[in-house]
Amino acid sequence: MTGDKLHVTSFKENFYKATKPLVIALWLALLFIPFKGIRAAFILFLALAISLVILKVGNKLLGTRNRLKDKCLLLVTRYASLITHHSSFITRYLLLPLLFFLPFFASDYFIDVTILAGIYIILALGLNVVVGFTGLLNLGFVAFYAIGAYAYALLNTKCGLGFWSALPFSIGLTTLAGFLLAIPALRLRGDYLAIVTLGFGEIARLVLNNWDSLTKGPNGISGIAPPAIMTVSFGKLSYYYYLVLLIVIMTVFITRRVYSSRIGRAWVAIREDETASSAMGINTTMYKLYAFAFGAFWAGLAGAMFAGKMQFVSPESFTFMESVLILSMVILGGLGSITGVIIGAIILVLLPEVLREVQLYRMLVLGGGLVLLMIFRPQGLFGGKECHS
Repeated sequence: MTGDKLHVTSFKENFYKATKPLVIALWLALLFIPFKGIRAAFILFLALAISLVILKVGNKLLGTRNRLKDKCLLLVTRYASLITHHSSFITRYLLLPLLFFLPFFASDYFIDVTILAGIYIILALGLNVVVGFTGLLNLGFVAFYAIGAYAYALLNTKCGLGFWSALPFSIGLTTLAGFLLAIPALRLRGDYLAIVTLGFGEIARLVLNNWDSLTKGPNGISGIAPPAIMTVSFGKLSYYYYLVLLIVIMTVFITRRVYSSRIGRAWVAIREDETASSAMGINTTMYKLYAFAFGAFWAGLAGAMFAGKMQFVSPESFTFMESVLILSMVILGGLGSITGVIIGAIILVLLPEVLREVQLYRMLVLGGGLVLLMIFRPQGLFGGKECHS
């Protein structure tokens, strides 16, 4: 009986290895259909399938597969160690000066996209605290983003408060919302927690869409004042770029410090094994509350920044797909990795803009790329690395 099971398992493994090149070729050909049609996609499928089969057979015949694999792993290891050892030097002396001088040679369009990428970096870092550090799946994170944006919009248009005066109230309200959401969700895990957070996100969007007397419903709120310091307004793109850049740097610094603290270590322990961490004396209930509130804090800040930049907010900006996009940034970069989350946010904001010339198919290309990444590197770009690396 045992021999039959081993034979079936061996057959399945061999079948998977044999058909893997055909599956890859078929997937790429399907993505190629909208661009050149079925005939060109079929020719591409044949070419890829034949090339992959020949390459696989050639590797087996020549016996070079293992040696090539070892060389690739050696190169990747050396490259990763080089980046790790010199990441602080690259960031401090090369990347940051480039970012500070970017408005002097970049177009307004590129600066506008970069500002949006900075806001999404703040959002993704906030969600990374909940999903990456603590291991709590949140599908309604956009609700906190919306609360922060609408709180500033209402305080500015109805109460006359400026950005800096309204910011503490906006962040405080969003943090309180995250704390309150965590209370009924503490006993839930996995899919059940995801459903509760998804429901919270939809409730928030529907309230904003139907409370006409306060939020003006689908028409949204316009006439929101941008941030200003004394007589200097940040309405100009280059000024707002520097404001977002400074807040992103502050977010990265604080998130890294919190991760290295006792609270951050407790979050990681809960993510790895909640039962064991509770047995070791960690108050898992309290630390989950901290995670939800701390993540919501950054979402509220990003929401206020978004409202100040756009000078207009509406429920259409805070749909479920926004939550999916933010979660994709975290997963793409690697759960728990601050560097990976930043790169994931930049990729998912800039790549659709780069593919704007093929607007009808850009989301198809983006989705196909994500699928291939999940097949060949499911842990993300920087998965498995410490977040402070």
